[in-house]
Amino acid sequence: MSRTLPTMPTSTITYLGDLRTEMTHLSSKTKVLTDAPTDNHGRGEAFSPTDLVASALGSCMITLMGIAANTHFIDGLEGLKMEITKVMGTEPRRIIGVHATIWMPREFDEKERAILERAALTCPVAKSLHPDIEQKIRFEYPSTGDS
Repeated sequence: MSRTLPTMPTSTITYLGDLRTEMTHLSSKTKVLTDAPTDNHGRGEAFSPTDLVASALGSCMITLMGIAANTHFIDGLEGLKMEITKVMGTEPRRIIGVHATIWMPREFDEKERAILERAALTCPVAKSLHPDIEQKIRFEYPSTGDS
């Protein structure tokens, strides 16, 4: 059984009408808008809630890679880019997959690759998603074009 840490509210969410919400991060006061996607009655003018789930996975992976790089004195992670594709299913409508390609900014040796890739694949969001959600992650390195 995992232990829980004390919690306090993270955000507030206000419904603005027309299938749009405004989320406010309480600590920083940063605001994020969401819209329902165009294929589900919305305007698609902002991230949808399911877009945010997929994007949170990518952001979490990159953040954990940055922590691992700092911890292990690995330089040259700046400029890393990621593309996320969210795959939706029907009946019930839900996320069934998140596919990501991570373009590494430089070549890393075998040990550095293992550290960085392990960090990405074990981020808290990745571990929080239901096991039925396919997480297909590809690492692209400049010299080889793939992982």
